Amino acid sequence: MIQILFFVFTGIILLWFGYTLFFAFPQGFSLPIFGRRRHRGSRGNRSPVENRPGAPRTCPVCSTLLEKGERVKSEAFPTLGGPDRLMHISGCFYCLEGDQRRNCPVCGAGLRKDEFLIARLFEKPSRSHVHVLGCTRCKTRRV
Repeated sequence: MIQILFFVFTGIILLWFGYTLFFAFPQGFSLPIFGRRRHRGSRGNRSPVENRPGAPRTCPVCSTLLEKGERVKSEAFPTLGGPDRLMHISGCFYCLEGDQRRNCPVCGAGLRKDEFLIARLFEKPSRSHVHVLGCTRCKTRRV
């Protein structure tokens, strides 16, 4: 009796595994062995679909999709009574230390390592929002 239950249980597991392997895993489910893992290339590149400027957790300088816990180096200055603060964005680890191409999202010019983006930081109780105004070159040309 125990042997029959063991074979039935094994058969059910194999049928379920075969179905999910050949058709699809249910939405939001992943096994540690077969789960979808995003591997970073040697330069921190992602697929072009994921490299959207302005997307959440994306570096505004090099458009690299950042993993959880990876940060962008920036400086936020004190407010002068308005709803926003001035901010300088230098970039992420991949464009500051690596060989990622650094571009201004406003004018498209290439940035050197010592240049930064000028942005406005809007802070709300639930989250903050950053609006990039331009780089040191295109922002000073407009003034």
